[in-house]
Amino acid sequence: NGAGKTTTLRTLSGLLKPSGGRITFDGKPLGSVPAHKIVALGLAHSPEGRHIFPRLTITENLQLGAFLRTDKAGIEKDVQRAYDLFPILGERRKQAAGTLSGGEQQMLAMGRALMSQPKLLMLDEPS
Repeated sequence: NGAGKTTTLRTLSGLLKPSGGRITFDGKPLGSVPAHKIVALGLAHSPEGRHIFPRLTITENLQLGAFLRTDKAGIEKDVQRAYDLFPILGERRKQAAGTLSGGEQQMLAMGRALMSQPKLLMLDEPS
């Protein structure tokens, strides 16, 4: 509705630079921090429109959400956790993500965002 929710979330997640004021998260200033470092601090953003990788499998999409992590066993555990949260994704784990329905793609986007083990997950238009 033009209230600025998406712009606010994009600014908080480092995709846009703030034009004024200060942004802090967990006591740390975020105004000039790059997006990947904001994710590393524990702030994740699942954008409107899902932004999945349609040619990759469901599992590959989930694994991409853990791109900053190095704990392979933990990543696999969290992939399984995503399947536990969204059983339909587990049933279709080898399926190309682009073949999922809109609702299933939204589940995948949320599961992928959780893979970074965020302290705070921001959802833009999650329905």
